[in-house]
Amino acid sequence: MPVFVLSEALQFPPPRLATPEGLLAVGGDLSRERLLLAYRQGIFPWYSDDEPILWWSPDPRLVLYPRELHRSRSLEKVIRRGEFRITTDQAFETVIRECAAVRIAGGEGTWIVPDMIRAYGDLHRMGVAHSVEAWIGPRLAGGLYGVSLGSGFFGESMFAREANASKVALTALAAYLAAEGFDLIDCQVTTGHLQRMGAREIPRDRYLKELRRCLQAPTRVGRWNISEAILAESPVKRRRA
Repeated sequence: MPVFVLSEALQFPPPRLATPEGLLAVGGDLSRERLLLAYRQGIFPWYSDDEPILWWSPDPRLVLYPRELHRSRSLEKVIRRGEFRITTDQAFETVIRECAAVRIAGGEGTWIVPDMIRAYGDLHRMGVAHSVEAWIGPRLAGGLYGVSLGSGFFGESMFAREANASKVALTALAAYLAAEGFDLIDCQVTTGHLQRMGAREIPRDRYLKELRRCLQAPTRVGRWNISEAILAESPVKRRRA
């Protein structure tokens, strides 16, 4: 399959034309309009600092249905003990920078380059990108961020400075989304960590069909406020571990 080179025109080729690895197009920009169009078409940017902007639509796609998130017995104990204080949209820029910093400190590369940080900061100020933070006292211990459109949440990255911090943040997010009638969390690419928490692979065609249904719902623009009580009231699944 060829890889398409984007022009200044605000458009993408159909996702079905992506390479077997999921790479669809190169170039373009990270404007709000292009990023939101990409998410609405099942496409996301993922590239390194020494590369042009790369746009992906993998097949299969990893998704987590909010009510299917698995809470292990050990995670339940952490939540019951109240080890972390959960907030939403209180430290978006810090969360996204920490997601990059933790990967770099671990010897991994990161796609969260300065242009990406600025672009998603713009989406946050627009009210469609959100962060969930897990705190120990005044210290940010972990968190995640992503984009919300319709009844879908498109996860970008997560980090933990303390064990279980990102898991508790994800559990709080899934509980909130389930209670608010969201249909799916797009996890983009497959990781064993997310699969153990209930995410599963689905064919791209099915993902795009479910995405279209998600986009029929109104987008909740503005800051979110996830009550910590949502963790105790969560309708998501429990399992032994």
